[in-house]
Amino acid sequence: MPSPQSLSEEDRRIVAVWAADCAERVLPLFEAEAPDDDRARDAIARTRAFARGELGAAEEIRRRFVAGRAAKAVSSPAAVAAARAAAQAAGVAHMGAHALGAAAYAATAAALAAPERPDALDAEIAWQLARLSAEARAALATLPPLGHDSAGPLGPGLLASGLRGEVIRRLQAAVAVGAGD
Repeated sequence: MPSPQSLSEEDRRIVAVWAADCAERVLPLFEAEAPDDDRARDAIARTRAFARGELGAAEEIRRRFVAGRAAKAVSSPAAVAAARAAAQAAGVAHMGAHALGAAAYAATAAALAAPERPDALDAEIAWQLARLSAEARAALATLPPLGHDSAGPLGPGLLASGLRGEVIRRLQAAVAVGAGD
Protein backbone atom coordinates (compact mmCIF):
# COMPACT_ATOMS: atom_id res chain seq x y z
CA MET A 1 0.00 0.00 0.00
CA PRO A 2 1.49 3.36 -0.96
CA SER A 3 2.16 6.03 1.63
CA PRO A 4 -0.51 8.72 2.01
CA GLN A 5 2.36 11.11 1.30
CA SER A 6 2.75 9.77 -2.24
CA LEU A 7 -0.22 11.37 -4.02
CA SER A 8 -1.38 10.10 -7.38
CA GLU A 9 0.89 10.68 -10.36
CA GLU A 10 -1.56 13.27 -11.67
CA ASP A 11 -1.44 15.15 -8.36
CA ARG A 12 2.36 14.87 -8.23
CA ARG A 13 2.54 16.50 -11.66
CA ILE A 14 0.27 19.31 -10.41
CA VAL A 15 2.24 20.03 -7.23
CA ALA A 16 5.54 19.70 -9.11
CA VAL A 17 4.85 23.03 -10.82
CA TRP A 18 4.53 24.78 -7.47
CA ALA A 19 7.57 23.02 -6.01
CA ALA A 20 9.64 24.10 -9.02
CA ASP A 21 8.39 27.69 -8.65
CA CYS A 22 9.40 27.74 -4.98
CA ALA A 23 12.85 26.28 -5.65
CA GLU A 24 13.53 28.43 -8.70
CA ARG A 25 12.83 31.61 -6.75
CA VAL A 26 15.85 30.97 -4.47
CA LEU A 27 18.07 29.34 -7.11
CA PRO A 28 20.17 32.53 -7.50
CA LEU A 29 21.38 32.03 -3.92
CA PHE A 30 22.93 28.72 -4.94
CA GLU A 31 24.18 29.92 -8.30
CA ALA A 32 25.91 32.95 -6.77
CA GLU A 33 28.23 30.56 -4.94
CA ALA A 34 28.43 27.84 -7.58
CA PRO A 35 27.86 29.51 -10.95
CA ASP A 36 29.24 26.55 -12.91
CA ASP A 37 27.22 23.89 -11.09
CA ASP A 38 24.03 23.22 -13.04
CA ARG A 39 22.67 20.39 -10.88
CA ALA A 40 20.10 22.51 -9.00
CA ARG A 41 18.94 24.30 -12.16
CA ASP A 42 18.72 20.97 -13.99
CA ALA A 43 16.65 19.46 -11.16
CA ILE A 44 14.16 22.32 -11.42
CA ALA A 45 14.00 21.99 -15.21
CA ARG A 46 13.43 18.24 -14.90
CA THR A 47 10.73 18.86 -12.28
CA ARG A 48 8.95 21.14 -14.76
CA ALA A 49 9.36 18.53 -17.52
CA PHE A 50 7.89 15.88 -15.19
CA ALA A 51 4.98 18.24 -14.46
CA ARG A 52 4.32 18.61 -18.21
CA GLY A 53 4.34 14.81 -18.64
CA GLU A 54 7.57 14.83 -20.66
CA LEU A 55 9.45 12.68 -18.14
CA GLY A 56 8.27 9.59 -16.31
CA ALA A 57 8.21 9.11 -12.56
CA ALA A 58 10.52 6.06 -12.62
CA GLU A 59 13.26 7.95 -14.46
CA GLU A 60 13.03 10.92 -12.11
CA ILE A 61 13.01 8.76 -8.98
CA ARG A 62 16.48 7.53 -9.95
CA ARG A 63 17.76 11.10 -10.44
CA ARG A 64 16.21 12.80 -7.41
CA PHE A 65 19.38 12.81 -5.30
CA VAL A 66 21.59 14.63 -7.84
CA ALA A 67 20.57 18.13 -6.77
CA GLY A 68 20.89 17.20 -3.11
CA ARG A 69 24.56 16.46 -3.68
CA ALA A 70 24.93 19.99 -5.07
CA ALA A 71 24.38 21.30 -1.53
CA LYS A 72 27.89 20.05 -0.72
CA ALA A 73 29.33 22.40 -3.36
CA VAL A 74 28.38 25.55 -1.40
CA SER A 75 29.02 26.78 2.11
CA SER A 76 26.52 29.49 3.04
CA PRO A 77 23.40 28.16 4.78
CA ALA A 78 21.17 30.04 2.32
CA ALA A 79 22.88 28.47 -0.71
CA VAL A 80 22.72 25.00 0.88
CA ALA A 81 19.00 25.46 1.56
CA ALA A 82 18.45 26.62 -2.04
CA ALA A 83 20.12 23.47 -3.39
CA ARG A 84 18.02 21.34 -1.07
CA ALA A 85 14.88 23.13 -2.27
CA ALA A 86 15.75 22.03 -5.82
CA ALA A 87 16.40 18.48 -4.60
CA GLN A 88 13.06 18.36 -2.80
CA ALA A 89 11.32 19.64 -5.94
CA ALA A 90 12.97 16.83 -7.92
CA GLY A 91 11.70 14.36 -5.32
CA VAL A 92 8.06 15.20 -6.12
CA ALA A 93 8.15 12.68 -8.98
CA HIS A 94 8.66 10.04 -6.29
CA MET A 95 6.44 11.39 -3.52
CA GLY A 96 4.16 14.42 -3.58
CA ALA A 97 4.96 15.47 -0.03
CA HIS A 98 8.39 16.60 -1.25
CA ALA A 99 6.60 19.69 -2.64
CA LEU A 100 6.22 20.92 0.94
CA GLY A 101 9.90 20.16 1.48
CA ALA A 102 10.81 22.28 -1.55
CA ALA A 103 8.75 25.17 -0.21
CA ALA A 104 10.18 24.80 3.30
CA TYR A 105 13.78 24.81 2.11
CA ALA A 106 13.08 27.72 -0.24
CA ALA A 107 11.51 29.80 2.54
CA THR A 108 14.43 28.91 4.81
CA ALA A 109 16.89 29.99 2.11
CA ALA A 110 15.08 33.29 1.64
CA ALA A 111 15.08 33.98 5.38
CA LEU A 112 18.76 33.04 5.78
CA ALA A 113 19.73 35.26 2.84
CA ALA A 114 18.08 38.32 4.41
CA PRO A 115 18.86 38.33 8.15
CA GLU A 116 18.34 42.10 8.16
CA ARG A 117 14.71 41.57 7.11
CA PRO A 118 12.70 40.00 9.93
CA ASP A 119 9.74 39.69 7.53
CA ALA A 120 11.65 37.68 4.90
CA LEU A 121 10.23 34.33 5.99
CA ASP A 122 6.66 35.62 6.15
CA ALA A 123 7.03 37.30 2.76
CA GLU A 124 8.33 34.11 1.15
CA ILE A 125 5.53 31.99 2.62
CA ALA A 126 2.97 34.55 1.42
CA TRP A 127 4.52 34.45 -2.07
CA GLN A 128 4.41 30.65 -2.07
CA LEU A 129 0.78 30.54 -1.02
CA ALA A 130 -0.14 33.13 -3.67
CA ARG A 131 1.49 30.88 -6.34
CA LEU A 132 -0.44 27.81 -5.22
CA SER A 133 -3.10 26.80 -7.75
CA ALA A 134 -6.47 25.54 -6.54
CA GLU A 135 -5.60 22.08 -7.87
CA ALA A 136 -2.25 22.00 -6.08
CA ARG A 137 -3.87 23.28 -2.89
CA ALA A 138 -6.46 20.49 -3.06
CA ALA A 139 -3.76 17.86 -3.62
CA LEU A 140 -1.59 19.15 -0.76
CA ALA A 141 -4.64 19.22 1.53
CA THR A 142 -4.82 15.43 1.28
CA LEU A 143 -1.36 14.96 2.81
CA PRO A 144 -1.10 13.90 6.46
CA PRO A 145 0.01 16.58 8.94
CA LEU A 146 3.73 16.93 9.47
CA GLY A 147 5.02 14.32 11.89
CA HIS A 148 1.95 12.05 11.76
CA ASP A 149 3.08 9.52 9.16
CA SER A 150 6.63 8.16 9.18
CA ALA A 151 6.41 6.67 5.66
CA GLY A 152 7.79 9.68 3.81
CA PRO A 153 9.30 13.15 4.02
CA LEU A 154 6.61 14.44 6.39
CA GLY A 155 7.71 11.97 9.06
CA PRO A 156 9.76 12.89 12.12
CA GLY A 157 12.96 13.62 10.13
CA LEU A 158 14.71 16.76 8.91
CA LEU A 159 11.61 18.46 7.56
CA ALA A 160 9.76 18.21 10.86
CA SER A 161 12.22 20.24 12.91
CA GLY A 162 13.43 23.80 13.12
CA LEU A 163 12.49 26.46 10.63
CA ARG A 164 11.58 23.91 7.94
CA GLY A 165 9.04 22.32 10.28
CA GLU A 166 7.60 25.71 11.15
CA VAL A 167 7.20 26.56 7.46
CA ILE A 168 5.51 23.25 6.62
CA ARG A 169 3.12 23.59 9.56
CA ARG A 170 2.20 27.09 8.41
CA LEU A 171 1.74 25.95 4.81
CA GLN A 172 -0.39 22.98 5.84
CA ALA A 173 -2.56 25.19 8.06
CA ALA A 174 -3.09 27.64 5.20
CA VAL A 175 -3.82 24.83 2.74
CA ALA A 176 -6.34 23.28 5.13
CA VAL A 177 -8.15 26.60 5.52
CA GLY A 178 -8.16 27.17 1.75
CA ALA A 179 -9.28 23.61 0.98
CA GLY A 180 -12.78 24.44 2.17
CA ASP A 181 -13.13 27.34 -0.30
